[in-house]
Amino acid sequence: MNIFKMSRRAVMVGAIAALGIANPAIADGHKVLDSIHFLIPGGAGGGWDGTARGTGEALTKAGIVGTASFENMSGGGGGKAIGFLIENADSNHGTLMVNSTPIVIRSLTGVFPHNFRDLSLVSGTIGDYAAMVVGKDSPINSMSDLIAAYDANPSATAIGGGSVPGGMDHLVAAMVMEAAGKDALGVKYIPYDAGGKAMAALLSGEIAALSTGFSEAVDLAKAGEVKIIGVTSDERVSAAPDAMTMKEQGIATSFVNWRGFFAAPGLPADKLAMYQDAIAKMYATPEWEEVRARNGWVNIHNSGDDFKAFLEGQEKVIGDLMKKLGFL
Repeated sequence: MNIFKMSRRAVMVGAIAALGIANPAIADGHKVLDSIHFLIPGGAGGGWDGTARGTGEALTKAGIVGTASFENMSGGGGGKAIGFLIENADSNHGTLMVNSTPIVIRSLTGVFPHNFRDLSLVSGTIGDYAAMVVGKDSPINSMSDLIAAYDANPSATAIGGGSVPGGMDHLVAAMVMEAAGKDALGVKYIPYDAGGKAMAALLSGEIAALSTGFSEAVDLAKAGEVKIIGVTSDERVSAAPDAMTMKEQGIATSFVNWRGFFAAPGLPADKLAMYQDAIAKMYATPEWEEVRARNGWVNIHNSGDDFKAFLEGQEKVIGDLMKKLGFL
């Protein structure tokens, strides 16, 4: 089952941007913005945290932005940060909030009352595949092993994630298990506040497997701390070429989680345009390519109205799937 596949056009646009010739103004150190403050709706170590900090790193090292600062604001499945941005809109014109597929999922489920329409839509930026991960000492070495463990003892084969029940990590775990022929609603899912805490639970043996973003698992896999037993990409990802896709293992599913940036409602048009210009220029820099390749991200770039249309499409596709799985 395909929760959504990034359009071929989006992949091509991102690839072209990544391969483009660097803007001479950027090479000369011309700044689009003096500073950006990144608001991160979850804790350290998660996908939002990595996306915000990686984007800030590329923007500042490339000279597009003078300085970048970061603020983690966990709570309410991301709702605390969204509420803060909305309630303090006039004083947050220098702030970009990172978010991703959960802003759609959690609005649909009523975890928080706001949705993407309540914010200024800046830009979709990257895609990150999902992965199923186990600890380095786990007897599980493949999706077949995980399915066998689940069949033998479902209650002892808990899958954790860095999102609330019915959130994205849960949805991916359910989607993968259903594609493997299991009852998606029977999966024992344990939620944690952000990916860092979920990874810690995996390493301590609290859960049998972890549903997480591919980029969150890559470095630990390279260090030998975890094993990636399945990736939701159509083909193997160069950042971890030994990690098998779900499809290679007979599980017909693919998924990519977009991540992007939002600003406070009522953001002046000229300020919004500056944010969008900074992000657009970032794709042509070697600093961004270094960050992107390091994390195994896919470039997805859609600004303004294109971003809105993309989000509205996701809202329908994800809503239909969640109803099918009984989450709505």
